[in-house]
Amino acid sequence: MIGLLRFVGLLNAAIWFGASFYFAIAVAPAASSQELQTLLTANNYPFFGGAIAQIYLTGFLRLHLVCAIIAFLHLTAEWIYLGRYPQRLRLGLLSILFFVGLLSAYWIQPSLRQWHLLKYGRTTSAADREQAARSFRIWHTVSESINLFLLAGVGVYFWGVSNPPDPARFVSTAKFRS
Repeated sequence: MIGLLRFVGLLNAAIWFGASFYFAIAVAPAASSQELQTLLTANNYPFFGGAIAQIYLTGFLRLHLVCAIIAFLHLTAEWIYLGRYPQRLRLGLLSILFFVGLLSAYWIQPSLRQWHLLKYGRTTSAADREQAARSFRIWHTVSESINLFLLAGVGVYFWGVSNPPDPARFVSTAKFRS
């Protein structure tokens, strides 16, 4: 059972880190690439390129939250089965990653979507479009910074799961009683 728990925790952390790395290195840059602009044509690219990027980011954030929940369940299972209270650092890091993922998914993403629609809306005035473009740039910068923070945090979490703490050096005397 200990091997299964370790495998589940390591597999979850590997999937989580791999997905975060792939999103940051391949998916996010592809949404603003020259190839996508050529495919969508210059007329359609600004609106649809941003909309596609938001769809990808929504899917990534869902995966992020699912992996964080699985990691919490894994820590709870270790605590119950092994009787080992989770390390405060790992529990704190996991809580921060989960909270930041929730913040990004349910506050920043809807704001980005709203500013994106206003920026390219046909019924908005030129002044409103300019204001929306400025606000979208700010929210987009915040979103990208958060994504890099999440990547670094998940990397640290993956390292912690793959390198468990050493077992206790001293064994209690209860083990030697006959």
